[in-house]
Amino acid sequence: MAEQASSATTTATASGNRPGTPESDVITPAPTIRRTVSNPFATPYGSNPTSATASLYDFHAVARQPFFRSRRIKKGTVEQPWKEKKDPKAKWITIFPLLGLLAGIALTGFLVWDGLRSVIEHEYCQVMDETFTNGLDEKIWTKEVNAGGYGNGQFDVTTNTDENVFVKDGLLHIKPTLQDQNLIETNNIVDLTGSGGCTSGVFKDCHMATNITNGTIVNPVKSARINTMKGMSIKYGRVEVTAKLPSGDWLWPAIWMMPVNSTYGDWPRSGEIDIMESRGNNYTYSQGGNEIVSSTLHYGPSTSEDGWYKTNVKRKAKLSTYADAFHTFGLEWSEKYLFTYVDSRIIQVMYVKFDIPFFMRGHFPVADSNGTRIVNPWQATGNNAAPFDQDFYLIINVAVGSTNGWFKDGHNSKPWVDSSTTAPRDFWNARNKWYPTWEKGGELLIKSVKVWQEKGYKGC
Repeated sequence: MAEQASSATTTATASGNRPGTPESDVITPAPTIRRTVSNPFATPYGSNPTSATASLYDFHAVARQPFFRSRRIKKGTVEQPWKEKKDPKAKWITIFPLLGLLAGIALTGFLVWDGLRSVIEHEYCQVMDETFTNGLDEKIWTKEVNAGGYGNGQFDVTTNTDENVFVKDGLLHIKPTLQDQNLIETNNIVDLTGSGGCTSGVFKDCHMATNITNGTIVNPVKSARINTMKGMSIKYGRVEVTAKLPSGDWLWPAIWMMPVNSTYGDWPRSGEIDIMESRGNNYTYSQGGNEIVSSTLHYGPSTSEDGWYKTNVKRKAKLSTYADAFHTFGLEWSEKYLFTYVDSRIIQVMYVKFDIPFFMRGHFPVADSNGTRIVNPWQATGNNAAPFDQDFYLIINVAVGSTNGWFKDGHNSKPWVDSSTTAPRDFWNARNKWYPTWEKGGELLIKSVKVWQEKGYKGC
């Protein structure tokens, strides 16, 4: 019995029951269950499997740890930098930048004021307000018939026909076209004096010929050039031409002025004012196409000494070209200065102040290459504005090509070389490449021409 009791006691103890507890009264504790739940802080994509789950037991263990503890901060233990005594030199860290900002604003204001001050308001008499509603007024405008092109070696012959210059829908059109192929492919001589009257007194400007043997051809393109020499000229004043420039390879549109009289001698002694010049090539052209216009003055003691590059300035269109829309190309000219602009007098292109004589401005040499002394053609006037102190008339045209360097050799597959004796023929032979570029916009469109004479001159 004792052994049984001992055995029973051992069994009960081993089974986890209290000693002396009957077998029927033994209470078996519930087994410890380790439940896994999703870790609410784990990445939703399971990229960290070791921390993706946690046991309920571990979670409660962590939960019992104090994550946040509140402590009362004793008075006077927190820094209060705003109460500290500041270094009096530290204020200059703020003052100096403010002074720089104010100085910048003041300088900008001065430059704007100075720019506006330079654009002086003059009193004018309007001498032309041409909108072409009644066609081209032949009392004012002359259609030039000329094969010379002012010595620029242009490939066009200017005509007085409606093929190349006409008014349509209230706009004046100057449109280049191809020459009659028969005149180029057969030997012949064209005398412009017998076909409407050549407007030049120079023989070579009124005659052109094709010689198959030596490669000479008549001008391969027809175009137009009009001027106001017989109908309108000004000495100081303002000119505004609203126009849309042409689009097409090797086109050369221009709005410019020449002197009525050669007061100081042959070109460029008597001057030339180029209000606007451009090229019809597109923006890919390396010298700048119809997205760029330029202005300049031609002046000098001889053709080999021309100071045009001293005043030449270009202006690029913003996010477009000058062939996309109409723009106003303007000139303001007084006895003190001359400037050109696009659309607004504030948007200047070229500005020339007559503060020094033009002979000094051009930095011309003492003698030419032959050792001949170069004479100042304007010295006797004592006027810094000379040669731009006389009557000038307006010219508008579209030239085509040239051999004077306006289109540089070797650029953008230029189909001719300026020095070649067969340059016009080489240009003609490449017409299948350049002529298609003229189809959509290869003409100069002119909406209006407005001219004002400054009061106090020429009876104004």
